[in-house]
Amino acid sequence: MKVIDFKDAKCRHCYKCVRNCAVKAIAVQNEQARILQEQCINCGHCLEVCPQNAKTFASDLERVQGYLRQGFKTVISIAPSYLGVLDFETPGQIVDALLRLGFSEVRETAEGAALVTDEYKKLMREKKMPNIITTCCPSMNDLVEKYYPECTKYMAPVVSPMIAHGRYIKKLYGNDAKVVFLGPCIAKKQEAVGDERIFGAVDAILTFEELADWLEAEGINIYECEEIPFANPNPEVNRLYPIDGGVIMSVVADKDMNSYQKVQLNGLDNCMEMLECLKNGEIDNCFIEANVCEGGCVKGPASAKWNTSYVKARIKIEKDASYQTASELPDMNGEELSRTFENRSVAVKTPSEEDIQKILKETGKYSKNDELNCGACGYQTCREKAIAVFNGKAENCMCLPYALMQSESMSNVVLDVTPDIILIVDSELRIRECNKRAQELLGVGKEEALQRYIFEFMEASDIEETFQTKQSVYNTKIKMEHERLTMRRTIVYIEDMDYVLVTFHDITSEEKMKEQHYKFKVETMEIAQKVIDKQMMVAQEIAGLLGETTAETKVTMTKLRDSILEDDIL
Repeated sequence: MKVIDFKDAKCRHCYKCVRNCAVKAIAVQNEQARILQEQCINCGHCLEVCPQNAKTFASDLERVQGYLRQGFKTVISIAPSYLGVLDFETPGQIVDALLRLGFSEVRETAEGAALVTDEYKKLMREKKMPNIITTCCPSMNDLVEKYYPECTKYMAPVVSPMIAHGRYIKKLYGNDAKVVFLGPCIAKKQEAVGDERIFGAVDAILTFEELADWLEAEGINIYECEEIPFANPNPEVNRLYPIDGGVIMSVVADKDMNSYQKVQLNGLDNCMEMLECLKNGEIDNCFIEANVCEGGCVKGPASAKWNTSYVKARIKIEKDASYQTASELPDMNGEELSRTFENRSVAVKTPSEEDIQKILKETGKYSKNDELNCGACGYQTCREKAIAVFNGKAENCMCLPYALMQSESMSNVVLDVTPDIILIVDSELRIRECNKRAQELLGVGKEEALQRYIFEFMEASDIEETFQTKQSVYNTKIKMEHERLTMRRTIVYIEDMDYVLVTFHDITSEEKMKEQHYKFKVETMEIAQKVIDKQMMVAQEIAGLLGETTAETKVTMTKLRDSILEDDIL
């Protein structure tokens, strides 16, 4: 299933999501970003950085509300990061708020974390694994299985706290009970319903963002709620799981856990660096707590709306957590808490050097010097981007330097070859741009022209008036006496820049042709008049002989003469 994706947006020339996706699980096709589910680790970072807020998330809110309407026993498992993310006076107010929404019971996911901690301790005591990577973070698990499958042997064969808790709740209340996980993590959705190996433990996922909207819709104010205790025993130190180092702190609360060196890291780049070291055999005998989100789960992608300060959230969580080992563990055995990991890497086609060079040349890169490796497209190097194009994940038009060069090149060609004079003038009447034809008219080069004012070269009162009225003036015929030119001038006001575009179209030849044509017609008219006069004399003589009037003949001949100039008059 597709947990996250992008709505249609103006992705052209942006690619911020691609730049911020460390595993490049985003394809840009027809200038629209799309998430490649098979390659995605569901960290949600791309959705956080999208400047257009074009994220879509497969919400389970309606499903959860349906459970409640149908009367199912619905237990909510709330991630311990709530202590640092949600606003309240006492934690019990959160319990009351959730019960008012209709949940049968509210339990802390840290109860499941206590079970996971115990399993980690068993692995460390057994000392069978050369290195142990915690498997609480579903994005980290996806990262290893999809991109570092050779490191799956180091993954602790233990379910996450959410799955452990969901299995325990089902065991406690029966499989008919519905388990809803509430937390700050988008990847939990894929873990709960998209992984057949652990399917069935959790029925639905809600994020803290969705909870806030739901509470607001129902008119429930957490600060007005009562203090009601959680249904679970105190999970003690396991409430520290959502902050970086929290898993290790939970493990070392038991003092005899010193058989492995403890390594804590968070952030996708750090996790990938660690996995590279593991792959190369550079790390040994380490217990590694790894979390893809920088700062741990408390900085999950569905918590940023409230949690603007990681330090503040960490202080709140540490304040409400003890450093004691949980004394009351749920009744679950190792088999119920176990899981497997496997190679889920996606095969990517490798282009030949010839293919890469062909794609590079399509964006004007004919040598190493042409490969700027600017990263604007989202890929670190031009070659990486060419490989992405080969695999259908990127498009040639994503190369911004090439697109800019093409745009500038075409614009310059148009400006240089057009016979029209083109000038851009600012509100101070300073010349800001001019084409080649304009430079010829002004009699100066471009560099000098851009340092001077339009009124130094021509009458500029109409341009000043355009700035005042902000109204464009089209097709005004003007004479440039010193150049002996007749021009058709257009002044266009550019509102966004407070500039005007002034264009002059040379109509000197057209005007000369019109003048010659008019002169020819006048000459024709004069000849016609002479013919009329002569014909009238003849007509009068004939009319005298025939006894007819010459008036009708005169009217007809005059109409013929006048029709010669009719087009010019109109």
